Amino acid sequence: MEQTEKLVSTITKGIQEKKGQDITVVDLRGIDGAVASFFVICQGNSPSQVEAIAESVGDTVRIDLHEKPANVIGLGMSQWVAMDYTDVLVHVFLPETRAFYDLENLWDDAALTNIPNID
Repeated sequence: MEQTEKLVSTITKGIQEKKGQDITVVDLRGIDGAVASFFVICQGNSPSQVEAIAESVGDTVRIDLHEKPANVIGLGMSQWVAMDYTDVLVHVFLPETRAFYDLENLWDDAALTNIPNID
């Protein structure tokens, strides 16, 4: 499991490189039927920032851990980009789209960790 936690940390680093805001790590390891071990959720203030955050995550994980996502959807629309690293799903939202889907609260019993914003 140490590799998955390293992946979460590297994803967070990639988000912070582009000033992604309100990062929440959702620990789903104790949830039966969860689609992944972790969700990493954040937001950007514009479609171009959402896309830049997603690209930064991809580049940072590729350079630091030599991994690529199994799938990326939402590029081009850039209201919600989802990146599938199998055990970790990354969600980069615009604020209003994030509020609408409210992924953090889908699993009431999941542990949430909020990462402080970098100014």
